[in-house]
Amino acid sequence: MIRSGNPDEQATGRAIVLHPVLSRARTRSPESGLAEAVGLAAAIDLLVLDARVVRVMRPRPATLIGAGTVEEVAALIKEHEAGLVVVDTALTPVQQRNLERAWSAKVIDRTGLILEIFGARARTREGRLQVELAALTYQRTRLVRSWTHLERQRGGAGFLGGPGEAQIELDRRILDDRILRIRRDLEEVRRTRELHRESRRRMACPVVALVGYTNAGKSTLFNRLTRAGVLAKDQLFATLDPTMRAVGLPSGRKVILSDTVGFISDLPTQLVAAFRATLEEVIEADLILHVRDVADPETAAQKADVEAVLEELGMTGDEASPRIEVLNKIDLLGAEERVQFVRLAEANADVATTSATTGEGCDELMRKIDSLLSAGNEIVRYSVPLQDGAALAWLYEHGQVLTRSDEHGDAHLEVSIDATDRARFERRFLTPE
Repeated sequence: MIRSGNPDEQATGRAIVLHPVLSRARTRSPESGLAEAVGLAAAIDLLVLDARVVRVMRPRPATLIGAGTVEEVAALIKEHEAGLVVVDTALTPVQQRNLERAWSAKVIDRTGLILEIFGARARTREGRLQVELAALTYQRTRLVRSWTHLERQRGGAGFLGGPGEAQIELDRRILDDRILRIRRDLEEVRRTRELHRESRRRMACPVVALVGYTNAGKSTLFNRLTRAGVLAKDQLFATLDPTMRAVGLPSGRKVILSDTVGFISDLPTQLVAAFRATLEEVIEADLILHVRDVADPETAAQKADVEAVLEELGMTGDEASPRIEVLNKIDLLGAEERVQFVRLAEANADVATTSATTGEGCDELMRKIDSLLSAGNEIVRYSVPLQDGAALAWLYEHGQVLTRSDEHGDAHLEVSIDATDRARFERRFLTPE
């Protein structure tokens, strides 16, 4: 059993967290699942008064858990004067309604909890629209009054309003109309993103996207590599809206680094669909950095969860973008385990070890990014008049100048450059020797 929270802390709800363990095979320990559920609850300032694993040998259609467990939880609710129970799995609308009646308390499942977190964290108009779409799609199937337990005392998405908000009572027709309008707005967002991507393609600036399990250290690594000020906290889903920054590689080449929302096990399907416009930045990336917290005992299971989402996005197979597996938080490992990971990275071009907190391994990671993005480059010799500053600047910006000698009014260069940029340069300026 885990206890968390301080009665003196500001909290928006007194909660009990249940982590059901079903009989089907699981990839992680029940204790890890429970700890993650408590972390999710803490992410929206819920005061977790009691948290426990509930073993479910035979799921009941009416309540999921057995009658004895329902009675035990009812006693806990009364003892702690809790007003909310978080059930860390997907509940059907009927199960949610029946548990609320049995416990005389608000009940939300894992999907509802994650949607609540996203609603509190979204900052951009796009993020708010995406959360609202996911929540309304989820809400449309519910026969219960979702989220009213939180009496919105903090900022969040517009659909999660304060007391007296009537949105939950809107009939299905009005919900459908709103969903349609949001989808149209998000389609505009998608078109705008495509224009931005097209602009970056014309600039020949590759996109490198960071992905990984939530709290793996992506934003800390992003800040380390770009010197940006992105929120980086030891908290689940600290990053929601995507952030992009330009960064220079050791060769002098510029890339766009993109920090994205963290993935999580059992990610609600509504969120995968609703956040597709954001995740298109990952889909279209030239290189993906899969950031892993190798100090977490569940790192292997977390890796499998991330890869499952990437597969759902169609990012597997021969057409998928190249990938570097970034083994992060090595500063938290024991000496023997640390050496094993470092040797693995030394032997593989697509593996890197880092500590985003201390900066260890970040320079080597940048070199590996540079190398992989240049893997398909050609070595070409050019002679460029010294007075043609535009052509020389173009080569330095879009290629990697390996050697240069100036004589007889010309700069003789050996350049590593990809086929697309080579064609663009030669079409615009000159032909090779």
